[in-house]
Amino acid sequence: MFNLLRMDLYRLVRSKSVYICLASLMAASLLCFWMVWLIDTPEGQETAARLGMTAEIADTEDEGFHVAISGEKVSLLEGYNTLLMFREIGMDGGAYVFIFGIVIVLFFCSDYSSGFMKNIISLHRRRWMYIASKLIAAAILDLCYLAICLGFCLLLNVLFHNLVPAAPAADFLFYLGHIFVITMGFAALFLLICTFTRSTAAGVLAASVLSIGILVTLFGYITGLFGLNQWVSYTLYYNQTYAPSAYSGMADLKGYAVGAIFLALYAAASAAVLTRKDI
Repeated sequence: MFNLLRMDLYRLVRSKSVYICLASLMAASLLCFWMVWLIDTPEGQETAARLGMTAEIADTEDEGFHVAISGEKVSLLEGYNTLLMFREIGMDGGAYVFIFGIVIVLFFCSDYSSGFMKNIISLHRRRWMYIASKLIAAAILDLCYLAICLGFCLLLNVLFHNLVPAAPAADFLFYLGHIFVITMGFAALFLLICTFTRSTAAGVLAASVLSIGILVTLFGYITGLFGLNQWVSYTLYYNQTYAPSAYSGMADLKGYAVGAIFLALYAAASAAVLTRKDI
């Protein structure tokens, strides 16, 4: 399996999609910080005025403040820190899982489209090792993506003169561990879909639908009409979107358990499908 993993990592490093998707995540972070800077700082408001926008802070009785841009009021809540900014940029809404999922799908399906799959399976009779290699490579990529995106977010906060206060390091470690397990659960799900369909289009469609919770929201609403929507809190999407930002008790570890269980189930299902299907 070591040779398989080494080959997978070599292909990931040389894959253009890895860098294009990473650049997309970093561009989203830059855009978000720039917009907040335009709205929330005197220098940004002057820049906004030169660009044809008018920014004006209006005091209110509610917590936070309102900003008027071109006559339209939008609310910018107080209480943000670097961790909440990191979450708002792409984690909670599913943007990170979607972009990461596209990379994973292209990586998984390339073996089928290039014809390498037959050669790989002919050399490695234990097909579960192939699944394990793919997931380990995906985990390494996931860790690199999360670390780079977080580091870039912290760097942007410094470059924009500390727009938000820094979050405690312990909160970052807890949340990153949580979101890593959840995203690996998604990666195993995308691997299962690609293994079953052998289609890049099906994998990308699944990543776009599942990462932003369309199915969970739809079925959750339908089952909620009958009071049967308790299952929603045990889905990957729910634990991705409503993950706790800090550890306060054993209940906050539920996301770790949900992600680990789905990761194991989808990995085992992928190995079973690959064993039963002809290449």
